[in-house]
Amino acid sequence: MEPPLSDLQSPDFEKLSGAARDHLWLHFTRMSSYQHTDIPLIVRGDGCYVWDAAGRRYLDGLSALFVVQTGHGRQELAEAAAKQAGELAYFPLWSYAHPKAIELADRLADLTPGDLNRVFFTTGGSEAVESAWKLARSYFKRVGKPLKTKVLSRSIAYHGTSMGALSITGIPGLKQDFEPLVPSTFRVPNTNYYRRPDESMSPEQFGVWAADRIAEAIEFEGPDTVAAVFLEPVQNSGGCFPPPPGYFQRVREICDRYDVLMVSDDVICGFGRLGEYFGGLKYDYTPDIITVAKGLTSGYVPLGAMIASDRLAEPFLHGTNWFAHGITYGGHPVGSAVALANMDILEREDLNGHVRQNSDLFRSYLERLYDLPIVGDVRGDGYFFGIELVKDKATKETFNDDESERLLRGFLSHALFEAGLYCRADDRGDPVIQLAPPLIAGEEQFIEIEQILRSVLTEASNQI
Repeated sequence: MEPPLSDLQSPDFEKLSGAARDHLWLHFTRMSSYQHTDIPLIVRGDGCYVWDAAGRRYLDGLSALFVVQTGHGRQELAEAAAKQAGELAYFPLWSYAHPKAIELADRLADLTPGDLNRVFFTTGGSEAVESAWKLARSYFKRVGKPLKTKVLSRSIAYHGTSMGALSITGIPGLKQDFEPLVPSTFRVPNTNYYRRPDESMSPEQFGVWAADRIAEAIEFEGPDTVAAVFLEPVQNSGGCFPPPPGYFQRVREICDRYDVLMVSDDVICGFGRLGEYFGGLKYDYTPDIITVAKGLTSGYVPLGAMIASDRLAEPFLHGTNWFAHGITYGGHPVGSAVALANMDILEREDLNGHVRQNSDLFRSYLERLYDLPIVGDVRGDGYFFGIELVKDKATKETFNDDESERLLRGFLSHALFEAGLYCRADDRGDPVIQLAPPLIAGEEQFIEIEQILRSVLTEASNQI
């Protein structure tokens, strides 16, 4: 139920808006956009919806940032946080432990594929990716292969913003201001079947082609120097690229052949986003490391983790060996308690099953937009879809930089929000709209998403 305006508005909001403009440094935001206008102020969430300070309701079509799996306003999660804070608000995992981190690690180990039984907690996804790369380097030194330090990742893939994770990220525009970065990272093709190099390729053939480029890169760099390849189950940046059939099985074979660690970056895809807890369970592969965050707590408290196989942990279990790495708030008691409560909800309400049952229905509503001349491709899986926008559907011609700027930032982002839909209009690759609603969403929300997109994209088409 929508709250009354009186519950959302107060005389302080004008003061807050000014303070935000003067003091709050927004992430990934052109601050100049708010020199003469108020920063949108979101004050409340409930289920699949959020409200701003003026009392306007928006459908959260992105789970805030691919995070709020179980929906907004879950009192059960707030109560779990309060209860744990009252018992033990903080204690580090440096040579000591606390019950909630142990319980959560044990629960995660029961859910992972294969022998991924060792859980190293962080506070977010970038830290999890950093930890995975540090473990890969440290592990290979322990087993007598000290030259294996390099990593591969895919074109346009996003893996985080800390210096190591940013080095692995495959988006040049995000990296230029911070170069030189950590050396020894290399890019391989992503799995964008819509823009495959040969139109005659079947999905299976494209999957083999894309995976074999990983083997080729390993050979180019020297197998004795490559430590790991980082891959998202469904690649986020660029607009939700799912894996072609057989792709991950081929990558697994390649990694085994060259003794290269396969890291599955499940920061976005984990905990129900694809209808399973982990991408490996969805697409039938077993990585050596899984990185997670976001949906682990549905965003109610920051928490992430690197989950490693027993094989990778084994050298650190003897003598004076140790993994010389740690994070102050990794495995925070409150975060761990909330994660356990969040997983209780995922299980009790069978949200994985709900996503599997409704994914095709969600896709079908988005595919209705194919009748619009601006919609070139609809792709993704689970509750994680991208719509690629094109200038010419017949030729797949995309927009140039200036056109993309006017389309996405000049019109779509604002127009979609004004129409009541919070989602992402992204041009880190070709222009796309990304959708990832809370896992509790159903047909009512799918209808609303399709209607808003149809109205706004029709207007965008008329402006081109």
